[in-house]
Amino acid sequence: MEEGVIAVFIPIIAIIAIAYGVVQWRRYENDERRAMIEKGMDPGSAKRIRNTSWALRFGLLFIGAGLGLLCGYMLDSLFRMEEVAYFSMIFIFGGLGLGISYIIEEKKNDAL
Repeated sequence: MEEGVIAVFIPIIAIIAIAYGVVQWRRYENDERRAMIEKGMDPGSAKRIRNTSWALRFGLLFIGAGLGLLCGYMLDSLFRMEEVAYFSMIFIFGGLGLGISYIIEEKKNDAL
C-alpha cells in the first residue's frame, strides 16, 4: 500500500476504535445497572466516589516536564550538552512533580 493511503486510514481507524470503546463502556454500565435492578438494588444508591488525584498528578507532572525543558535549554545553551540535557531534565523534574503529588495526596488522605 502507498504511504498516503495508510496515512489516511490511520485517523479513520483510530476514530472508529475510540467510538467502539465508548459504546462498549456504556453497554457495560447499562448491563451493570440492569443486574442491580434485577437483584432488587437501587442503582442510584451505589454512587461512585470521584477520585480527583489524577488532575493533581498530571498537573504536577506537566509542570515538572515544562521546568525540565526550561532547565534543559539552559544547560544546552551554557554547556553545549545537546539532547542529553533535555531528556535528563524532563525525567528528573517530571519525577519530582510526581513525588510532590504523592506527598500532597498522602497528606490529604491523612487529614480524612
